[in-house]
Amino acid sequence: MSQTHRELLLTLTQGDWHQQSPVLVIGAAVMDMVARADTLPERGGDIAADVTGFHLGGCALNIALGLKQLGIHSQNLLPVGEGMWSDRLRKEMAAREIVSDLQVKGADNGWCLALVEPDGERTFISVDGIENQWQPGWLAQATPQNGLVYVSGYQLGAKQGTVLTDWLDTLPDAVRVLVDFGPRLDVMPKERVERLIRPGVILTLNQREAAMLGFAGDAESFCRQLHEKTRELVVLRCGEQGSYYYGSADDCGWIAARKITVADSIGAGDSHCAGLLAGLSLGLTHWQSMMLANCVAAYVVSKPGGDCAPTLSQLISSLDSVS
Repeated sequence: MSQTHRELLLTLTQGDWHQQSPVLVIGAAVMDMVARADTLPERGGDIAADVTGFHLGGCALNIALGLKQLGIHSQNLLPVGEGMWSDRLRKEMAAREIVSDLQVKGADNGWCLALVEPDGERTFISVDGIENQWQPGWLAQATPQNGLVYVSGYQLGAKQGTVLTDWLDTLPDAVRVLVDFGPRLDVMPKERVERLIRPGVILTLNQREAAMLGFAGDAESFCRQLHEKTRELVVLRCGEQGSYYYGSADDCGWIAARKITVADSIGAGDSHCAGLLAGLSLGLTHWQSMMLANCVAAYVVSKPGGDCAPTLSQLISSLDSVS
């Protein structure tokens, strides 16, 4: 399978590929504090943890970074406010040449504590900031007529999430909306979830999130049933098992995961989304886009933190290193 990955990446670097669809990224920019712990604390307990570093974070910022590394231009609506965390974000984003069109006032950006256990699994404690205080005026400058729009479930599930769902309802049919519900699906209002599972919406979920929508182990049946409601690509991410996708009865199947040593799973879903969006914006098939997505995700989870998105040349080098 790694040879197939390599052939795809070489095709992208050597062929005459160019971005065909615009991409709009909507969501959060925050800072992640990553700490390693032997286990999670019980209620009322205490654990010792070692802080291993600060990283750019927020699903949408991870997506924007991942796209840029793959040579894909995106318009980014990531609220950056005023305060200690906002100032640090601006500095770190400028160093990575990531631009947000939403410079706002009134509050600081949030931050996230990511606790990483020995097997690489991560658990988040998120402190919300201005990235979840969406206002209709922030979206006035975003009027896509076609292409791809990414929206994170963290913002869709926040108190002001209806601002985003109302705006999504105004988009023309030519716009494909990718929704990654994320860990807060369990606290998102049911009515809001139902509004998002509609025609024109690409859904990508991990197994935990899928279980909340009725997944009981049959990936094909689950994704097909969602596809009947969305008429769009449905992606189920299953960690070491790989990923299953359903685009139609003749365009579906499993994409194997790359065999890597996991450093942590921070940004695993985000990097998969970035690879998927990159492939779709280049005009790749669903299968090719999923191959690229799996490859990008494998690279990111093999490194600490979620802000280590690779270039195509780095992806090829990583494949060569295990061949």
